[in-house]
Order: sequence, then structure tokens, then C-alpha cells
Amino acid sequence: MMQGRVSRESARPRARSTLRADLALLAFIGLLLVAAIGAGGMSLYQSFYSPSAFVQRYVDLLSNGRAVEALQVPGVSLDLAVLQDAGIDASASEALLRRAALAPLTDVTVTETGEKDGVHEIVVDYRAGGVEGTSVFTVAQDGWVGVTPNWRFTQSPLAEIELTVRGADVFAVNGFAIDRRQVSVDGAEAGPLDPLHLLVFTPGRYSVTVDTAIAASRGVSVLADTALARTPVDVQAEPTDKFVGVVQQQVEQFLMQCATQEVLQPTRCPFGLQLHNRLAPGTTPKWSIAKQPAVTLVPDGAAWAIPATEAMAHIDVEIQSLFDGTVREVSQDVPFRVNGTATVLPDGTVSIRVGSPEGDQPALEE
Repeated sequence: MMQGRVSRESARPRARSTLRADLALLAFIGLLLVAAIGAGGMSLYQSFYSPSAFVQRYVDLLSNGRAVEALQVPGVSLDLAVLQDAGIDASASEALLRRAALAPLTDVTVTETGEKDGVHEIVVDYRAGGVEGTSVFTVAQDGWVGVTPNWRFTQSPLAEIELTVRGADVFAVNGFAIDRRQVSVDGAEAGPLDPLHLLVFTPGRYSVTVDTAIAASRGVSVLADTALARTPVDVQAEPTDKFVGVVQQQVEQFLMQCATQEVLQPTRCPFGLQLHNRLAPGTTPKWSIAKQPAVTLVPDGAAWAIPATEAMAHIDVEIQSLFDGTVREVSQDVPFRVNGTATVLPDGTVSIRVGSPEGDQPALEE
């Protein structure tokens, strides 16, 4: 009987020791679960609810061409007062804030570099059209949704391109066709050299090209990487071969029309002949164009200039001497130079003016 009682009493300490070990294990497992939940929550926060995740979503929208949704991101859209305070033209067009004008962004890395007074600095590294770029944004909390924070840009990521296109009214930005009269605040009255103010997203690369029947240009690209910055862009188009051919034809027709005038000095024409004698009675000069000028075009502000080039007229005429009254036939070439301008009118037609360089004198009879 004494032996059984001793056995039961010795078993109790072992049971209490086992219970303590089980409780310690459960506590350790609980701590692991809390740590896992905390780590998962932190990972979830960083991926979906942090300031850097907010900027990442905005950049993803731009990369996927979702311009409408990008404009709806808190802090992106601008009102008139904000535009003016930032130095952006208050009349800037929103024509480029659309899918068709966006170029893709690749190799995007978003990093939060610091926080001060609730404002978080977010740095975005990327490649835009093959060009490496870096943009910096600032983000602050904008309330809560349940237990998750909302964020907004403290400074809009929009910017402005101040674009001047010389030699064309129609151009393209990243392949999106634009007519200056559609985006200028002056509409159809817009001057051909008036800068166009265009809002753009940052970050983004914007390539401006001209490709019309009259003019063409290589792409001029600008990287919009700074929020609320104004970047001037100047594009000079060059005349196409087709356009030069049209001007050549028009100049030739003009000179041939001049040659139909049976006078020594054809009116408003770049060639003529001065005589020391006089025309024989009953005769009239006969003109022809012996050599047409080889027309070229060079940019001249909003229009095109025809540089002075050599040409040759020919005249057949009978001349009577003032000294002795004798009459002789003259058949000679008359060299001259021709220049002018070619201007594209608002309706798309071309106005060509032809003349002779200032100081040129009509050829004299030898």
C-alpha cells in the first residue's frame, strides 16, 4: 500500500513539467504565427498600400496606355490656379493626355527614399523609348479606407511641352496626328510660329515628327521627367521632293507666261532687255525660256524661300539704230536670276511668289 502512494505522488511533478513544456511550445508557435502575420501584413502593405505601391500603380497605368485612369489618380489632375502657380500655361491643351500619345515604359523600379512631415519621396527609375530616366514624386496620405491608407500626389506629375513646329501645320507626337489649329487656344487664327502648349504625363518620352506631302522631319524627342516643368521643343521640317517638284512646275509655268509678253520688259517678271536704240517699226519682241532655273527650297520662318538661282531667257527682235536708222535682227540669250517664296495657306493650297534678287538689272544689249 505504501509503495502505490509513493508512485502516484512522483507522477504529479512529471505531469506538471510536461504541461509547462506544452504551454511553452504553444506560446512559441503563437509568437511564430504573430511574426508571420506581421511579416505578411508588412509585405501586403508594401505591395498594395504603401506610398511606393501607389506610385507603382500610376506608372503601370502609363505603361499600359491607360491614360483616362491615370488622370483619375488622386493628385494628377490640375485646375487653372495650380497651373498658373506652377508656371504652366493656363491654356495648355490636354490633347496628349490620351492612350494614342503614350509611349511604353520598361524596366521600372520604384523606391521610397525618405519621409518628412508625412510627405514621402518616391524615386522612379525606368527606360522610356530606350532612354534611361529618373523621376522623383512626393506623396502624402489622403485619408483611410477601413484600415488601409489612401495616398495622393502632393505635386501633380503632369508637365508641359512648349512646341514650335516650323514648316508644317500638321505633325505627330508618338504617332498621334495633331493639327496646330486644333490644339492652339487661337484655333484657326493660330500663327504658324506661335508655340503650342501641350500637357503631358511624367514620366514619358514624346517624339515629334512631320510627315506630310509638303514637309517632313526626323523625330525630335523629349523626355518629360520632371513634374510641372515646361520643356521647349523646336522642330524644323524640310520640304519633300514632291513639294519641290510642284514649286518647280509652278515657277516654270510662271516664266513661260512671262515669255508670252511681247515687250522688252515683261511686267512683274525677273527678266527683260534695255535698249540704247529702239524697236524697228511694226515689230515686237519674241521671248522664250532657254533654260529653266533648278528650284530648291529652304526654310524661311513659317514659309519656304526659293534661293536665287540662274536661268536663261532668249529674245528675237528687230532694232533700228537711232544714229543712222538701219535695222538689224537681234537674237540673243538673256541671263537672269530668280528667287521667291512658297507659303502654305490655311486651306492647304500653296502661294508662290517669284521675283529677281534685289539689285539685279535686266540684261543690256551689247
